[in-house]
Amino acid sequence: MIAAFLKAKHWQLFLLMFAIPIVLQFILMGFVFSKILDNGEIDTESIIRLFVIVPFIMLFFIALFAGWFWSIAMGLQQKIPSGIKMKVNQFKVFFVTPVFYLFSILVIVVLFLTKILDVEIFKNNSILSVLFALIAILHLFSVFCLFHTLYFTAKTIKTAELQKEVIFEDFIAEFFLLWFYPIGIWILQPKINKIAEQETLNYSDNITI
Repeated sequence: MIAAFLKAKHWQLFLLMFAIPIVLQFILMGFVFSKILDNGEIDTESIIRLFVIVPFIMLFFIALFAGWFWSIAMGLQQKIPSGIKMKVNQFKVFFVTPVFYLFSILVIVVLFLTKILDVEIFKNNSILSVLFALIAILHLFSVFCLFHTLYFTAKTIKTAELQKEVIFEDFIAEFFLLWFYPIGIWILQPKINKIAEQETLNYSDNITI
């Protein structure tokens, strides 16, 4: 999987990660509007059935994004000089957290839409307060983890490219290009392709906690 992402062309990733999701959103909205009856009433049950598939579509595209960032951050580690230590274990922890958070939210949404989850238990104010507090904390920490993922991935790209220790000023462009990926893909992916194709020299373990 890592090799596939590193060798993928920019236009292929753009289609998979941006163009196709946008098209699917328009198609879904078209179906939703088609369920509005001639007299202006809304076919609620049909709309709910349509929205049940949305979390599964989102899971697919979350997997694409996660696979791209993971492939860059981990796949290019072999291109990092042995004298430079990257905190890979820390990256793994921060990487998994938002993925787990998003997956959990999507599962809860599906359970609600399919009426598998008992709504009655959430009418208790105490349970709701605890639930919202946990979600808020996990959400804020997940946002931090996402920015750390952008930071680490951008640093990995620049370190592998320059073959030296870098500071944030050196890879700030890569950071924002990853953040605004619809544009960044066209600039970063050719660079990633080039780095991945370079012959791996005498590199050793560069993982530190």
